[in-house]
Amino acid sequence: MNKLLILACCFFTFPSLAQTKSVKVIESKTDKSVAVVIDGKPFTSLIFPDNMEKPVLYPINAANGSIVTRGFPLKSRDGERTDHPHHVGYWLNYESVNGLDFWNNSFAIPADRKDKFGWIRNVRITETKSGTKSGELSYSANWENQVNDILLKEETRFVFSGSKDTRTIDRVTTLTAQKDTVRFKDIKDGMLGIRLTKELEFPSDKVEEFTDSHGTITKIPASGNGASGNYLTSEGKTGVGVWATRGTWCALFGIKEGKPLSIAIIDHPKNPGYPTYWHAREYGLFAANPLGQEVFSNGREKLNLTLKPGESVTFRYRMLITTNEEVKPETLNQQASAFGKTN
Repeated sequence: MNKLLILACCFFTFPSLAQTKSVKVIESKTDKSVAVVIDGKPFTSLIFPDNMEKPVLYPINAANGSIVTRGFPLKSRDGERTDHPHHVGYWLNYESVNGLDFWNNSFAIPADRKDKFGWIRNVRITETKSGTKSGELSYSANWENQVNDILLKEETRFVFSGSKDTRTIDRVTTLTAQKDTVRFKDIKDGMLGIRLTKELEFPSDKVEEFTDSHGTITKIPASGNGASGNYLTSEGKTGVGVWATRGTWCALFGIKEGKPLSIAIIDHPKNPGYPTYWHAREYGLFAANPLGQEVFSNGREKLNLTLKPGESVTFRYRMLITTNEEVKPETLNQQASAFGKTN
């Protein structure tokens, strides 16, 4: 076992998954959002304003209150990168759906190029449920082109839960083709993604540009912004070597405000392309892309998913956020086994 893997395994110890806390799911009466509160503390919100190109969970907080997600472009923080304005919170979309790019669409796309991009619009909250052990949130939405033709109907259900040191999000998203056949081209950018706080970026000696909340640009080494991140997968891959490898789970861990912080994404055996390829970057993009097999395998594999009108595909993912205590591979294997038994 190499030194990096030994260090990673030492970092992960058993988290407190018992003693689940109460969850409240509260739909806003004033804006297009739904708040999730666990044990009386803000966890996250589903936000879907009309001017945003997709619905996202933003921000996401750990059990100790540490912010897990990057602030930019909605609320910039000092020392953060301001690249990739389409990386907002936690989302699910894809780079090429009948030739339309849903992944890269953002406010930064010029108006004369917008027709090449897709939107996830008309979000309708279909259910909210609070509980003593978990909370649920469901919505429906349309994957559309710029003239409002509907390619896909989306039905998404979240289940939120938490304990003293953990927060969990289970997501089940079903996409159904409408009047035309829908083709997901085998391509790099997709499918499930989250953009994370600067502390979970990788340390680096490279000089980078960072912008503060007032727009002032400062050139500093990445390690100077508190970056301490590293990846570990179910297959024992670590660091930058995680990108373009398969695994049933992948965890990103680091130190924030002097305390351990980790986030793991767990794949489901019923998902297409299981176990997924990890589109996991050192600058804070953490994504699972089961459909982009050609680029990740250097052409050895290929998957161009096609749905005829009325056909559906379902994606299932679990996200586990742990703080104060450290989470080890055995725990994530147990989580993956339990999650794999769900529908």
